[in-house]
Amino acid sequence: MSNILGIGSRVKHPAFGDGVVIGAEAVAYKVCFITYGIKMVGKEYGAWEIIEKIEADEAVSFSEAEKSLIKILKAWSDISEVVPLGDKWQNGLMILQPEDKSLKPKEIPIEAFFHKIVMVRDRLRVMEQRINSSDLSDEEKVNLQQYITRIYGSLTTFNILFKNKEDNFVGEKSGD
Repeated sequence: MSNILGIGSRVKHPAFGDGVVIGAEAVAYKVCFITYGIKMVGKEYGAWEIIEKIEADEAVSFSEAEKSLIKILKAWSDISEVVPLGDKWQNGLMILQPEDKSLKPKEIPIEAFFHKIVMVRDRLRVMEQRINSSDLSDEEKVNLQQYITRIYGSLTTFNILFKNKEDNFVGEKSGD
């Protein structure tokens, strides 16, 4: 079937912009869009422009290629991925109460606070990638990396908000 797109095909969607096909289901493509993240698009969809077509090869498993592509896109883009908030925190409220009872407490939806924590995490990851790919000396890179690791460690308090453990902050491991 020559009209089937293979993994790695590049497309331009009228609403989601530039993207890369990273998977194929029975009736839809899994496409990673630069601005909107991963979306499912029906195989019958015809309103997008095919920038570069890669022939589909059903004999090869692309799970590792898919993981690599997602990792590269996450590492080099400034977009935030959708990270789910833990179920028990949905629609929750964070209340900051000053010691002085005459002052009004500040109430913040947990979702808004969580979004800011995720943005900090994502920006730290981008900074880490940029440091590692910079022209700095290896010693300077190691020194900066140690600061980033300590920042991650300081942020582990907020791991209780994440639904999935793989999204957690990780600082220095004891015994390393």
